[in-house]
Amino acid sequence: MRSTAKAVGTAPGKVILFGEHAVVYGRPAIAVPVFEVQARAEVSLGEPGQGVILEARDLDLRYPLSSASADDALATIVWKTLARLEIPPQPDILISVQSTIPIARGLGSGAAVSTAIVRALARYFGKHLTSRAISDLVYEAEKLYHGTPSGVDNTVIAFGKPVYFVRGRTLEIFWVKTPFLLAIADTGIVSETKDVVADVRRRYEENLGRYEFLFDEIAEIAYQGRGAIEMGDLPRLGELMNRNHAVLQAIGVSCPELDRLAQAALEGGALGAKLSGAGRGGNLIALVTPETRGRVDLFLRLAGAKRIIITEVS
Repeated sequence: MRSTAKAVGTAPGKVILFGEHAVVYGRPAIAVPVFEVQARAEVSLGEPGQGVILEARDLDLRYPLSSASADDALATIVWKTLARLEIPPQPDILISVQSTIPIARGLGSGAAVSTAIVRALARYFGKHLTSRAISDLVYEAEKLYHGTPSGVDNTVIAFGKPVYFVRGRTLEIFWVKTPFLLAIADTGIVSETKDVVADVRRRYEENLGRYEFLFDEIAEIAYQGRGAIEMGDLPRLGELMNRNHAVLQAIGVSCPELDRLAQAALEGGALGAKLSGAGRGGNLIALVTPETRGRVDLFLRLAGAKRIIITEVS
């Protein structure tokens, strides 16, 4: 079992550009990485006989892997990764995790932390895992975070590229003709994806016809959105973002704070704006240009945004 003295793995955050919620029901989604926020995992040699020690500095946690419960997502990704790498289950190592990705804001914090851990463990033990293999491992931990995850988060974060995704069928990294800027505005409201997804499932089962229609509408928007990105048609991309937000409102996953930020972004000159992720809090994304980014930033802050990240999608 070859290992290095220390190894580091990192992973970006992500935002869903189109297709949230509908992707759970077999429709396409587009997601893009956000490198301005990162998760970082470091694996180093631990004390002899202590086995695996997990340390989450941001949460002030430190505990042995052997004491973790079956629903511990950090422990799950470590167990599964060690098995995948064919490493004995209790090597004497310290796994330390830090992240600048806000939790429960639709930025993929859980998937990013898991991805960083997988990469750090593989490097520590001198093994190579493909992006596909990393994504598959992280998906297993995502089940604990989200219940019935779509697979979008682990895919876009593991590959670190814009992806067009249909659950269980299609995974395509696609061409961005003209790089574009997104302003990501945080409402400051914690939104648990698992809870929102479960509520949408309940509503879907109560009114299949209505929700199938809404999910089909989102699917068409995602399809056209990919075309707009590949053609470099940013005004069209903005229009589709506005349309997608309206459908998400109809599904029942927006909230007054998100709607207020969307309106502020458009008043500030954004080409389009929509919630991103589960909704009912979390983040709004707005399509801005180099000329409008400052004004949109100001309008979003005045409307109550707690934090704003500008990222380039390329």
